[in-house]
Amino acid sequence: MESSLRSQPNADKKPAMRAEEKLLLSRRDAAQVLSISQRALDYLVATRRLTTRRIGKRVLIPVAELRRYARADHPEPLAG
Repeated sequence: MESSLRSQPNADKKPAMRAEEKLLLSRRDAAQVLSISQRALDYLVATRRLTTRRIGKRVLIPVAELRRYARADHPEPLAG
């Protein structure tokens, strides 16, 4: 009976959203979406090939920006 009165730890959590449903992705998730390393993604951000948004200390990449980048051809190497 006592255990039924305790709140369940996962009861307050919202179901996780799939990457396709999000507007902004973490650097790690964005790298996975583009099938590149996180280091390569950081290079794209540093060279301003991808724009980012900051929320507090977090650096997030808009999904629309990832789609724009993925639609174009990129014959040059990522780092040189």
